[in-house]
Amino acid sequence: MSCFNHVSTSSSLVRISLRFTLVGALLLALGGCAQISSLFGNGEEEEKDIRLSAQTLAGKGMDEFSRGRYYKSRKVFDEILDYYPFSPEAMLAQLKGADSNYYLENYQEALMLYHEFEERHPTNEAIPYVMYQIAMSHYQQIDRIDRDTSGAENAIKEFSKLLRAFPNSPYKKEAKGRIRAANEFMVNHEYFVVEFYLRTEKYEEAQARLQYLISTYPDATITPKATKLLKRLEAGDPPGFNLSAWFQDNLLPDWELFGSDEDETVPAPPSQQ
Repeated sequence: MSCFNHVSTSSSLVRISLRFTLVGALLLALGGCAQISSLFGNGEEEEKDIRLSAQTLAGKGMDEFSRGRYYKSRKVFDEILDYYPFSPEAMLAQLKGADSNYYLENYQEALMLYHEFEERHPTNEAIPYVMYQIAMSHYQQIDRIDRDTSGAENAIKEFSKLLRAFPNSPYKKEAKGRIRAANEFMVNHEYFVVEFYLRTEKYEEAQARLQYLISTYPDATITPKATKLLKRLEAGDPPGFNLSAWFQDNLLPDWELFGSDEDETVPAPPSQQ
């Protein structure tokens, strides 16, 4: 019996020993994790601790923007919108984030932010500037005359919208000039199609296109030349070897060629506090 009791007691001690060993190992592991966490830091807590305030970020973003570092400024303004969407600085971040994208030639992203600003702050003093920038974002996407004309069409629509909403805004002169320039681009596109028809000897189609051009854009710079060309086609005398002389420099013209004599300049965008 004593032997049996000795064996039973020994077994109990082994189990107890194993139990303490497991508990100790667990505590050691937890302690190790705590030490590792203290050494390398918890990612979420550390990020929370070092995140800058919205006001500090706004100052940093404006500093980068003023130095022409638009990629960096965009990142900072995005951070404000992500983490402080309801802060007073969010309005500034949305506007200057749009501007940063504009100067980076990310026009679709800029348009999205400008439209959001316009919808959320319809009475803000920066709205004329925002509408101007929306129009410019389309204007900057005007391509060659042999390609898509949607950039010119949208620019005309948005500049016209600006003039109707704010007829006496500081952007009036430039808006009118760019509308005229975009219209000239549209005319030049039509004239380019006429050239294509003439080169492929589709004279009836060329005449129809010229008639449309003249009736739609009677005051365009190229309309007098288009009228002369139409008369030649109607007389059965299409231009032959000198065809290229009829189609030169048909690009987007400089808007300042169509500006008024008023001494107006486009001001810098209003600041947001």
